[in-house]
Amino acid sequence: MDLRIFTEPQQGASYDDLLRVAKATEAAGYDAFFRSDHYLKMGSADGLPGPTDAWITLAGLARETSRIRLGTLVTAATFRHPGPLAISVAQVDQMSGGRVEFGFGAGWYDAEHAAYGLTLPPPKERFDRYAEQLEIITGLWKTPVGSTYSFAGEHYTLSESPALPKPAQSPAPPVIIGGAGKKRTPALAARFADEFNLPFTDAETAVAQFARVEAAAAEIGRDPKEILRSVALVIGVGRSDAEVAQRASVIGRDVDELRANGLAGSPAEVVDRIGQWREKTGITRAYLQLLDLSDLDQIELIAAEVAPQLD
Repeated sequence: MDLRIFTEPQQGASYDDLLRVAKATEAAGYDAFFRSDHYLKMGSADGLPGPTDAWITLAGLARETSRIRLGTLVTAATFRHPGPLAISVAQVDQMSGGRVEFGFGAGWYDAEHAAYGLTLPPPKERFDRYAEQLEIITGLWKTPVGSTYSFAGEHYTLSESPALPKPAQSPAPPVIIGGAGKKRTPALAARFADEFNLPFTDAETAVAQFARVEAAAAEIGRDPKEILRSVALVIGVGRSDAEVAQRASVIGRDVDELRANGLAGSPAEVVDRIGQWREKTGITRAYLQLLDLSDLDQIELIAAEVAPQLD
């Protein structure tokens, strides 16, 4: 079972805050450090000192870490044009020595689009654009050096692109797709995803959605086992009930709710909870949403007392 630390820096974090978490993640032996890709806080957080750009952050971390995988859950297709985005991700992959993973979604948060002058199309158009971007980005990465790439879609046209630079990973960094859409999301995952992720849901919902992805892959002749299954869950792990309650309070969550919907409790409780998820859903990876970025102790606690029991 891979354990990955997942952060939400739009809630309030500087690059230096993220660097501390990423270095603690690497030192503790986790598989990866991931971050969200948002430009505006959510809920009651003040968001200070302001947003950090996901791919600029990951470029910096690529040079200041050496082992952990680095990626986004998830980059929004509404934020960047596909050609320049393919260049940015490929460059960060080179800068990291081939440690990037590309989480990619259609975009959804209307308030951040309004706040920063970004266009959020209606749902159908948004998903049409997202599908074209997936095809373009992966197409650019996989075009052989010396060849060119062209694409003519409803929303994007590329003509004789040199399709450079190439990522360090060949033929491309792993692509992560997720979400609860019942038709188009599984179909796109079947075509493009190396991993399918379900964030902040229950096991029964996850089972049903993983089954849709599996069916969509089989329909196009792809082995469903090629698509890794993962979930993202908020954490609140403590050595005592008091420590669990304190961690829940800091992030504004009720302890009982956090136990029911996340990974909260003692290390032994969390080991059991992850085991239940694995048995019910077939996941082999969990993204641990760390909302208090000052809580490096929780990173170390999970690495020391949870991770060794999941092998």
